[in-house]
Amino acid sequence: MEQPFALILASASPRRRELLGRMGYTFEICAPDVDEHVEGHAQDIVKTLAVRKARAAASHYAQGVIIASDTLVSLDGKPLGKPADENDAHAMLRALSGRAHEVFTGVCLHDAATGREMVEVIETKVRFRALSDEEIWDYIHTGEPMDKAGAYGIQGGAGAFVEGLEGSFENVMGFPVDDVERMLRAFAQAQ
Repeated sequence: MEQPFALILASASPRRRELLGRMGYTFEICAPDVDEHVEGHAQDIVKTLAVRKARAAASHYAQGVIIASDTLVSLDGKPLGKPADENDAHAMLRALSGRAHEVFTGVCLHDAATGREMVEVIETKVRFRALSDEEIWDYIHTGEPMDKAGAYGIQGGAGAFVEGLEGSFENVMGFPVDDVERMLRAFAQAQ
């Protein structure tokens, strides 16, 4: 798709930057500080935070389309964000062991010039095999889970934990590329 507008990625995430870059777009990065304290169901939290991030980034631009997203893991309806420390990461991975869970990513496109927005929440179901305590601690000691929702990165060492996946692999990484592409096309057509 020809790029009809300037894109601004409202994220400091290297994974989101990599995935948007792979899509062939040129973009700027603006990682705004926003209050990430939101209560509620994971779907509502990621939607609220994606919108909050997009609007905060848009305040720095006169034009262009802001892409913002937020991802949470949900187990039994309880949202799991990034772990506070290694013990928190262990508790999350122990809870996910041998279980199915959902990963929700809220994506917001925001036109800085007009304020027009498009917001969606994308869901992927993931099932982990049973994990031993040794596997969990070995993974935690790599440092990989400490900045990731649910304390795991599917694209890294935790990929070996996955027994099944229904939906977008990239959504679990925090940026559902096929859905973002579809949204960008629809956003461009609605201009």
